[in-house]
Amino acid sequence: QVQLVESGGGLVQAGGSLRLSCAASGRTFSSATMGWFRQAPGKEREFVAAISRNSIITYYADSVKGRFTVSRDNTKNTAYLQMNNLKAEDTAVYYCATDIGSISRRLDDYDYWGQGTQVTVSS
Repeated sequence: QVQLVESGGGLVQAGGSLRLSCAASGRTFSSATMGWFRQAPGKEREFVAAISRNSIITYYADSVKGRFTVSRDNTKNTAYLQMNNLKAEDTAVYYCATDIGSISRRLDDYDYWGQGTQVTVSS
């Protein structure tokens, strides 16, 4: 059974920073792509960032490029999302997910999901 547990969400003022963590268990972490997605109230879940197994390849949504950084530590079975210069429109529940295949932006390619962590940015 694969388990993903996100942490690090909270309330922050616009322009501030947060770092989300995603602790994984139940799958060889280093063999899986890790992705971050978010869902704002009344909106569909959307792609934010992804990182390949060996950290060589990263993908970002245009809306977060230059502000967010995805990383991972395979020795700790943990993925991270560093979020800087946060904006009100970044307010959402953030989810991490794992994909045994190649790095992808598609929700359907990810087979296990965490429970989500709330990020609220006040303007």
